[in-house]
Amino acid sequence: MSTADLPGAVTVPGVEARIHLPMLVEPHAHIDKAFLAERVRNESSDLMGAIIALDAARESITPADTHERAVRALRMYAANGVSTVRTHADVTLANGLESLEALLAAKKDCAGFIDVQVAMLLSWPVTGPESTGLRALADRAVAAGADVVGGCPHLDDDPAGAVEYLHSLATASGLPLDLHADENLDPASRDLELLADLMLRTGSGVSAVASHCVSLSMRPENEQRAVARKAAAAGISVVSLPQTNLYLQANGVRTAPPRALAPVRVLLEEGVNVCAGGDNLQDPFNPMGRADPLEAANLLVTVAHLSPEEALECVTASAARAIGAREPETASGTSPALSVRATTVREALATGAPDRRVEDAGPSTGSNRNRK
Repeated sequence: MSTADLPGAVTVPGVEARIHLPMLVEPHAHIDKAFLAERVRNESSDLMGAIIALDAARESITPADTHERAVRALRMYAANGVSTVRTHADVTLANGLESLEALLAAKKDCAGFIDVQVAMLLSWPVTGPESTGLRALADRAVAAGADVVGGCPHLDDDPAGAVEYLHSLATASGLPLDLHADENLDPASRDLELLADLMLRTGSGVSAVASHCVSLSMRPENEQRAVARKAAAAGISVVSLPQTNLYLQANGVRTAPPRALAPVRVLLEEGVNVCAGGDNLQDPFNPMGRADPLEAANLLVTVAHLSPEEALECVTASAARAIGAREPETASGTSPALSVRATTVREALATGAPDRRVEDAGPSTGSNRNRK
């Protein structure tokens, strides 16, 4: 197969070996936390350790500081050829709407070079007698301009109730729903299945994403497939987040540690729209990261055994479908917008596709511009 036959890639004529790829899409980021790795140390290197460390450092994280780091992150994404980013923003009783408002400001300031969706990441509990303050805060987040409703049902005392509340908030506000779902290795954690059952039962028209879905990989394959079929029927997209989940999960498991990853192949085979994201960027949840979706695609080849072409799809067209972004151009009939120094998609993922140039759509001889 020649490079020109590869889905989503076209060879650029000339002496230098280059191919064109579709513009990249980041479906799941946390740029309000970006670049805090040195300032906020996760001593236990697991999920709760990161949450506790961040809570302890809240008072030192100002809106101006959050805005500055967010803009820096968005410039890195754009330089890597990312056209759209969906980022979550912590909405908690401790910091109110500070993170959300800082990211909305960064979205506005960076609108000239990248599209940004800001999702509220509502804290917990959103059920029971202690939920009143957070529910009121969620209403304020919608009024402030949040683009997406989100939360963490598996951390709530009543996950089913949390799924129902967050879904109802998305329905009432007319916003998409993006849940941090089953971010653990507990096979009893069933946020994805709860959401699918609810949407199928109600005939929901909400645009829904379930991010993480790690616990599903701990269940028998027949159960994985049953849940995947429900998710596909409900129209739920799944975002796999390999780097952060591999870092945070299975910490301390010394013998045959599980791969902390959603069962990507099973989900794809059952018709689920699966994409991949980078999640955290050099912060207590993930000290690594380059603001580059090709890094997530590389990991999907390594740990999910996808082909390079399948992995590229997960950070381009599939990611765009998941978050309702404009789908990137493909090689069919037009020239894609991201020119990289590589000869094949496999080489682009393996090397990190150095020397990237964002080019205007149209003939391959058209003008180009470097993103800074």
